[in-house]
Parts: sequence; C-alpha cells; structure tokens
Amino acid sequence: MVNNNLTSQLTETLSVDNGTDETPIKWCSVSLSEVLEKGNRLEASVYDVESKQAYARIKDGIYPPVYLLGINSPVKKAHYGGRLKRNYVEKNSKNAIGFIGSSEMLDINPQPLKFMVDDERVSNLHVKRGTVLMSRSGTIGNMSFVNETLEKFLISEHAMRLECDDYPGYVYAFLKSKTGQALIQANIYGSVIQQIEPEHLTGIPIPNAPNEIKSEIDNLVSRSYSLRDESNVLIEKATQLMIKELCLPAIENFDLKLFKRNVPVDTFNVKLSGLTYRLDASYHVPIVDAITQHLKENCRELTTVADTRISKRIVLPGRFKRIYVEENVGRVFIGGKQLWELDPCNKKYLSLSKHGDRIKEQLELHENMTLITCSGTIGKVSLVGKHWENWAANQHIIRIVPADNSVAGYLNTFLASEYGYHLITRHTYGAVIDEIDDLHVSKIPIPILKNQDIQRLINVLTLQANEKRYEAYKLEQMALKIMDNEVIYAKRPELV
Repeated sequence: MVNNNLTSQLTETLSVDNGTDETPIKWCSVSLSEVLEKGNRLEASVYDVESKQAYARIKDGIYPPVYLLGINSPVKKAHYGGRLKRNYVEKNSKNAIGFIGSSEMLDINPQPLKFMVDDERVSNLHVKRGTVLMSRSGTIGNMSFVNETLEKFLISEHAMRLECDDYPGYVYAFLKSKTGQALIQANIYGSVIQQIEPEHLTGIPIPNAPNEIKSEIDNLVSRSYSLRDESNVLIEKATQLMIKELCLPAIENFDLKLFKRNVPVDTFNVKLSGLTYRLDASYHVPIVDAITQHLKENCRELTTVADTRISKRIVLPGRFKRIYVEENVGRVFIGGKQLWELDPCNKKYLSLSKHGDRIKEQLELHENMTLITCSGTIGKVSLVGKHWENWAANQHIIRIVPADNSVAGYLNTFLASEYGYHLITRHTYGAVIDEIDDLHVSKIPIPILKNQDIQRLINVLTLQANEKRYEAYKLEQMALKIMDNEVIYAKRPELV
C-alpha cells in the first residue's frame, strides 16, 4: 500500500537523475586589496574571469603598462558632450548640421536623420579629427576614430571622447582588441542602462610599447580611416553624376500632385486603376509617382531590378532557428543593423554543421552583391566588399546578385540614393513590424542612362570606393594583429 502512495511516487520521480548538466558557473576569488583598488565596487562583473586574465596579461607583459588616463598616460583628456534639450530642425534649414549617435558613428559613411542648428549651444558636441570615440551608454565599448567624415557631424553625449597628444591610433587599436574590450567591460556600472565614465579609464592599464611600434599601429589606423574618407568622396561623386545625368531635383522640390495644399496632412487622389490591390496610403504617396515619372522623362529606359541586364537573382532567406558556435568553428553572421559598418561589431558565428546547406544556398554573401534591409528598418542599402566574402547575413536582408560587375556599382548607387530609398520603402507593409519581400524588390524601377559612358563611370567609381574600403579593412586588421602579436601577447626574449 505504501508503494502506491502518491507522495512516495512523487518523491521517487523527483529523485530521478535525467542526466541534465548544470549551466557552468564562472567563479574566482577576490582579495580585499582588489576590492579597494576597484573603488569598493562589489559587482561580480568587475572581477570577471576574462577581465582578470586580461588585467594580469597586461601587468605581466613584456612592456610595462601605464594607466589609460592619468599622469604619463596616453589619453590626455576623456570627456563627453553635455546633456541638452535637442531642438531638431529640417535638413535644409540655415546652419543645420547632422547629429548622430554612438551607433551611427560606427558607420563608414553616416547618414544623419536628425539635424540641429550649429551654434554655441551645441559646441561641445563637435569632435576633433584624431579623437578616439568609445560608446559609453547602452552598448559599451564600440570604437570609432574621428576622420574627415565624422568631423562634419555633431556626436551625442553617449560617445566618450578620448583625446591623445600622440599615437591616438595605438589607443584605438588597444581598446578595440579583445583584451582591451575585456578591460572596458569590467568597468561598466548600472542595472538598467549600463554606462561607463571617464574616471573608470584611470584603472585600465595599457602597454607602454616602444614609440616605433606605437607609430606603426597609429599610421595603419590613420590610413585606414583616410581610405574610408576617400571611398566616401568617390561615392558622393558617383551619386552626383547620376543626379546630374537624370536632372533630379532635391526631394523637397518635386512637384507633388496634392489634392489639398497647406493642410496638416498630405491629401491626394488615387485612381481605381492605380490601386494594384494595395489599400495602404503609404504605397501611393505622391513622391513615388513624381520620381518615377521624372525618371521616365530623363532616362533612355526605365526597367526594374528583375531585368536580367540588372540582376541574376534576388534572394530572401527563410526564417530558421539559429545555432551559434565559437568564433573559430563557425561562419561570421551579421544583421541589418551592422550593414553600414566596415568591420561589424558584435558579430556572431553560425554552426556550419547545422546550417551548412542553408548558408551556401541562401545566407552567404559575395563581393558586389547589393544588400537591402527588408524587416524592421526598411531600405538600408550596402555593397558587399571583398572582406565580407563568404560571410553570412540574416533573413532580414535581401540580396541582389548583379548581372555582372559592369552594372553592380551603378545598381547600388541608385538604390542607395534618397530617390532609391523612396522607391524601396513605398512597398512597405505590416501593422507592427514593417516588411518588404523579394517580389517587391524585383519591381523597383531602375533607370538606364542615356549616356552610357556616364553610367559606366558611376559604376567604376562605386567599385573603386568598395575596393578602398577593403583596403581600409586590411589595414585595421593589420594594426590589430600587430597589437596582439607584438604588444599584448609578445613574449620576453628569454622565454622564446
């Protein structure tokens, strides 16, 4: 009778070992002196195993360390812009200047969506060329370097400015290395919105390498960011050539056939024959018809992305459950948020054994593909560089495989322009999350220019810009490799 007792049965069931492994727990001992040295901080993250190893690696390295900020330190001033009420203005307003955040500063060629009046009130949001930038709120530790492109914008207070007298590229490379990142992460505070302050840099050690090594790394980083500037100039030149050849006015100067003017909302008519089974007003916005009609009048032929002279294939991957693995055993995997970065931060790695076929058939990227974000944020356009060859991207990005390299650059330039953006986003659907699909992309109008020499030149300039970005990537990777091999992990001569 006892064996049939419910309590007895439950006890026996609960005591069964199902062979489930417990989640590994990281642990380490912490001395009182360490707690005092860390400013009496008791958060476990401050004493993380990886950060302790990174700290010991620098302390015991071949080159005696100095602290990042303080006496005899490489960073002479660490600060960020003050908080202020942001009064945004229109892009074409007098003295308007682009305002970007700590995520946009990572883009090769940032495209600001917000603008402020450039006056004394925002003076501390400017940045000087050669300044090292580090995101200090939300996502901590993303690094950028102020070049000619970034110098033109205001940058939010969420980006910390590190100003150095000498070798700022060396500081940039150290903080971007895995060791530098581990040391940054150990200084984060905040339970809801994580942050880091300039005073926390006083506890981060950096190897005091010989000036020859510092100079070499600094030059590589500076050249890398100069090449990004040069690529942006080429892209702008290609875009302006296209605009001039098509006689395109500024977006705000198009003559929109509005039903009523001087009213709070745009009001317009749509013929029944023009509905094409779409009843959402955003599909029928007048700017799209105005751009399309203008293109017809000023190009040799208006075709679509699906034209075999333009593309071979348009790929929208299916949704799938992702299996991530460690860096050295998987394929690099990026998302739409990272499309405009040269070397995307926060990369993940997909399992080749679990996703090998899907990667090869749908996810893989190849040089000169055009990528378009198709979910959430619609219409971000990027051209795949040589350094992204065989990487994988998620299902929120549509791939356009160009017909050949004679049209790849031109196709990308048109779609990446503000005119292409309106033609892409008019297809947006969805009540909660915006979406477009491969069928919509296939219908996007593409103008064939009357002057084929100009079209070829636009194509060449865009591909040259893409090549410069590849060279910029290689230079930065070389700087990071020297930082690792000759500074952080360098062995003493007697131990070799």
